[in-house]
Amino acid sequence: MNHWSLDALFTSFDAKEYEAAHATLNQLVDDALAWEDSKDAPAVKIEKGLALTRAFREQSIRVGGFINLTLATDTSNERALKEMQRLQALSAKLSPFRTAFETYVAGADLEALSASDALKPYAFYLAETKKSAKYLLSSAEEQLLAELSPTGGSAWSRLHSVLTSTLMVPYDGGEKGLSEIRNLAYSKDAAVRKAAYEAEIAAYEKIEEPVAASLNAIKGQVNTLAKKRGYASPVAQAAEYSRMEEKTLDALLAAMESHLPKFRAYLKRKAKILGHASGLPWYDLFAPLGESSTTFTPESAIDYIEKQFRSFSEELAGLARKAYTDHWIDFPPKKGKRGGAFCSNLHPIKASRILMNFEGSFSNVITLAHELGHAYHGEQIFKEDILNASYTMPVAETASTLCETIVKRAAIDDAEGDEKIFLLEQSIMGSTQVIVDIFSRFTFEKNVFEARENGPVPVRRLKALMEAAQEKAYGDAIDPKVRHPYMWVNKPHYYSPGLSFYNFPYAYGLLFAKGIYAEWQKQGDRFVDDVNTLLQKTGQMSVEDVAALIDLNVQDESFWHASLNVIEAEIDQFLELTA
Repeated sequence: MNHWSLDALFTSFDAKEYEAAHATLNQLVDDALAWEDSKDAPAVKIEKGLALTRAFREQSIRVGGFINLTLATDTSNERALKEMQRLQALSAKLSPFRTAFETYVAGADLEALSASDALKPYAFYLAETKKSAKYLLSSAEEQLLAELSPTGGSAWSRLHSVLTSTLMVPYDGGEKGLSEIRNLAYSKDAAVRKAAYEAEIAAYEKIEEPVAASLNAIKGQVNTLAKKRGYASPVAQAAEYSRMEEKTLDALLAAMESHLPKFRAYLKRKAKILGHASGLPWYDLFAPLGESSTTFTPESAIDYIEKQFRSFSEELAGLARKAYTDHWIDFPPKKGKRGGAFCSNLHPIKASRILMNFEGSFSNVITLAHELGHAYHGEQIFKEDILNASYTMPVAETASTLCETIVKRAAIDDAEGDEKIFLLEQSIMGSTQVIVDIFSRFTFEKNVFEARENGPVPVRRLKALMEAAQEKAYGDAIDPKVRHPYMWVNKPHYYSPGLSFYNFPYAYGLLFAKGIYAEWQKQGDRFVDDVNTLLQKTGQMSVEDVAALIDLNVQDESFWHASLNVIEAEIDQFLELTA
């Protein structure tokens, strides 16, 4: 029960169904490449283009999901790596069709075509296609970029994944994987936390140069392509990809920055409790306070989460149980398994898969609740056509953050004494990561993009930029002699050539979900259907329009202040309990 099953996708790379899927993909590519020469009327031609796009997406998600999920638990799997190259090459062949289809839609009169019953369900998809077409290069250039991707940014991303997932850290007379050594930051033993941090920092020196080369290659590629495509900057491109106006992002970031002093007050109190006079050393950032004797097995974690989810709805509670009994979750850390956690929604099989590095802490339980929230979002979006199911990162964090909030708040409200302090501080700790550390990550990534304009950024400069970003976010709450100059090494979010600034959406999601949670607290069960509808429609709206479904204005800075005040109330409660 502790490992996921991928049999719903394919039983193996040698299965006849797997080869049949590849044959279907090849046929779809041939059909798509012939599409441009068809003489159909505009509505019919676009309808056929959508059908081809839908069919290819369904098959590629099945095949690509099986490959990526196999690699997630075994990053050096040679067969999976070979199959990845095979799929990437096949996908690259479809590039001329994608360019031709977007160009054709861009030139079409969508208003005139809106009378077509076949096209009505895809009005938003077509409008977004037309909007994005202005950033296209020529068909030949797009084809070349697609063919180069496996040996360009994607290859550098894979290198980072392999280097960090296979790095063995000498510790206590033996060795541990990076995810295992980082999990020791949550240990109750101060000596263990400090030793693990020092071992982690020392180990990064072994891979700092190739990882820096990966980061420079990816950020350099993004800089170049953003300019060529006509984006004002990588930030502007990220906002566009998020279906977010920059005014919304500016309001979010401004509100976050204005509330940093309250988070620093929490960190300073934590430093005082732990006996540090010069601010909190990085290795104690995740040190547990209070006392909790509770540890969790995978099964007891699911039991606990299911119970708390039931306060929201039976549907949400049932999702948690189904994820466990149907083998959606891969729990334990191991050598060769990628770090962190994620949830992959697999629309063709109407199911998800969740990767964990679970070792029994309450923090692990919160992470599991978060990822189950992504799976719940999937359950709602699976009700839509696959072409209307692609939601952006900011709203992607809505259900996940709502679910972890449900579990956190229930646990805090039920606890007393040291247990209450423990759980309350765990909640604030998580919010601090999403607000303060995300602010530092956004600052770092923005500065790296700017520095990369002048050439490759050396390791020493990357470390300096990271520490400067941490100083801007954490201020004097973190001991300046014990920061984390290598946070750019272990965070995979920096290494996506197709999705930059994979950080501010978490802050957006946290605060947007806080607003939804507060509304649910007021309205109760009748609000659950509104939440489900909101989640279901995230693939067909901008983030501003999604918020408007429940009468929220995310361009108004006061909305973000109100959500941040909810977290500040928790900090005030913590400061009072620890006075």
